[in-house]
Amino acid sequence: MVLTEDRTKKLPTRTVRRLGHPDRAARSRGGQRFLLIGLILASVYSLFPVWWLIVAATKDRTGLYQSNGLWFSGWHLWDNLEQLFTYEDGIFLRWTANSLLYAGVGSLGGTLVALATGYGLARFDFPGRRLVFACVVGSFLIPIALLTLPLYLMFSEIGLVDTPWAMLIPCLINPFSVYLAKVYTESTVPFELLEAARIDGAGELRIFFSIVLRMMTTGGATVFLLAFVNTWNAFFLPLTVLRGEENWTLNLGLYNWSGKRLESGVDLTSLVLTGALLSIIPMAIMMIAMRRYWRTGVTLGALK
Repeated sequence: MVLTEDRTKKLPTRTVRRLGHPDRAARSRGGQRFLLIGLILASVYSLFPVWWLIVAATKDRTGLYQSNGLWFSGWHLWDNLEQLFTYEDGIFLRWTANSLLYAGVGSLGGTLVALATGYGLARFDFPGRRLVFACVVGSFLIPIALLTLPLYLMFSEIGLVDTPWAMLIPCLINPFSVYLAKVYTESTVPFELLEAARIDGAGELRIFFSIVLRMMTTGGATVFLLAFVNTWNAFFLPLTVLRGEENWTLNLGLYNWSGKRLESGVDLTSLVLTGALLSIIPMAIMMIAMRRYWRTGVTLGALK
């Protein structure tokens, strides 16, 4: 009898709790709508410049200045592409090849150096390891622009100014990539596996190239992608260390074309906009190809 009364007393409480469920569900739906609206606004804000660039690349000089900037006015994209590839004997293609060289080879070498350094900091105990890691983290506070002038002076002394090496050597050192590699190594490379390989007689180089690199594929892809985008978008460093047009990057060449309107009165705005549109394609291909690795690596670093 007492048991029945206790159950009866609990019924109103359960009823109240059940009545509260629609309120929580309504608040949840309201939060989802708010989040969805925010995502839509962020997407529009991000895609708006790309849309404007696509529209502008399809216009000739007259349509560029006298028509609506957000909608098409004729279709002159193929004419713009033909002029872009033939202007000054196709120098645009040379700039594109230079950018691919600096971003591709430099980022690949920088990724290998970063993975090796991060692996050493994470899995080797040596005097001064904490100091070295503190210097790596502290270097994040130094803007790359402050290092450009010292690099120029150093390269001038050894005769590397206006050569591809002036762009490739700085790409080999990236403290943030070292930090990402260290974090990823601590999460994916166990000590037991390394000790087992050493007991079997494997050397340190063989362990690194045969075991560690294969286990760090996702982290290495993330480091390479970030380094590639950073090098592809670099401007101040190539502006300082590169002089001849044949060694310029794509960004530096398009910047020079945009300034010709003030210097010589030659309006190359249509070519600049078409070239800017084409310059997005390599990064888009890279992002799509490594999307899975990039998201996994960044999520792991955030959780760590």
